[in-house]
Amino acid sequence: MGRAFEFRKARKLKRWGTMAKVFTRLGKDISIAVKAGGPDPASNSRLRVLIQNAKAANMPKDNIERAIKKATSKEQADYKIVLYEGYAPAGIAVLVETSTDNTTRTVANLRTCFNKGGGTLGNSGTVAFMFDHKCNFKVVQKKDMDLEELELEMIEVGVEEIFAEEDAFVIYADFTAFGPIQKYLETNNFEIISADFEYIPHETKELNEEQVAQVEKLLERLDEDDDVNNVYHNMK
Repeated sequence: MGRAFEFRKARKLKRWGTMAKVFTRLGKDISIAVKAGGPDPASNSRLRVLIQNAKAANMPKDNIERAIKKATSKEQADYKIVLYEGYAPAGIAVLVETSTDNTTRTVANLRTCFNKGGGTLGNSGTVAFMFDHKCNFKVVQKKDMDLEELELEMIEVGVEEIFAEEDAFVIYADFTAFGPIQKYLETNNFEIISADFEYIPHETKELNEEQVAQVEKLLERLDEDDDVNNVYHNMK
């Protein structure tokens, strides 16, 4: 199994924090998808996947429908995904993915977090080159399905790695392959549990116990910010 599997297995940083933050993040994602492709899941492939993500996170149906309806109103803020880069203590590279309707506020908050945590908020391109931008799909595994054969078949749509996870399988690929993979899975009647994007470090850096504690304190501080969706780093 490859690097994506090992990264997924070893990563200790929680993805979305509390349930309230999960729903907030999903609501923002849904808003972005609706504004970009409309409120009808049948014609908006990104929205279809986000609805599945919301169901997988146990987000109530009423909340999902409310988020879609709210996104079509003029009062709804225009959120956009913005990636920020910086360094934590001990030279650990950090990527912070945000959904924000006010970049001035977000930048100020993140700079405060980095400064108080002994790190530095950098410019675009500071550390992003140290990570690969990937997409992933978690899919219900069909009975008697051969993952190796499926992986060979799906290479044509950009799949790089497939591995089993309980009663499901997980697909990893470059982020540009998201659309073709989603289309393949839907055309071949696979049940998509969830799908997302993430950043995987090329290499990880091992730290001592004291350094790890310092870095984790900064990561937790960043994760608590309301604008932050995910925090990625290259600490082993």
